[in-house]
Amino acid sequence: MNENKCIIVGITGGIAVYKICYLVSSLKKQGYDVHVLMSKEAQEFVTPLTFQTLSNNKVITDMFTIDYTPDVHHISLAKKADLFVIAPATANVIAKVANGIADDMLTTTVMACKCKKIISPAMNTQMFENPIVQDNLKKLEHYGYEVIQPAVGLLACKDVGQGKMPEPETLLEYILQE
Repeated sequence: MNENKCIIVGITGGIAVYKICYLVSSLKKQGYDVHVLMSKEAQEFVTPLTFQTLSNNKVITDMFTIDYTPDVHHISLAKKADLFVIAPATANVIAKVANGIADDMLTTTVMACKCKKIISPAMNTQMFENPIVQDNLKKLEHYGYEVIQPAVGLLACKDVGQGKMPEPETLLEYILQE
């Protein structure tokens, strides 16, 4: 089994958050120690309780939660991570990480991790194709992040184009390759 392998799943605020429920459940069923970090915006789509139930670990949503453990969460979690996945990754979090901005639990933890990092952008086609977003993704690739290209299809905004987060099975394949 994979019980000694720790995977951090960073979830940001896009409608594709619902797909990550299946991903977290699948990883847990395969024996991984799955820890979920959620941005404030992600919590508007799916509650932390859902991911806590699926991962069997406390979901971390705030840098300043008092939980009576002596650990500095973003550092202790970063040290035990074997893989860090950000999915869905919004243009906002892509920009923050690409430019070294660490102002919440998700971004501070990813900055502290030395493990392999995978990022799965999900957004409207025009946002995804924006040269600034593309430059930020190239920057992340330069820093060693693996970028999973979004799928082409009908988006939540009713546009058709690239920007759709791949299905959870596809994300799972990328993770299992690592």
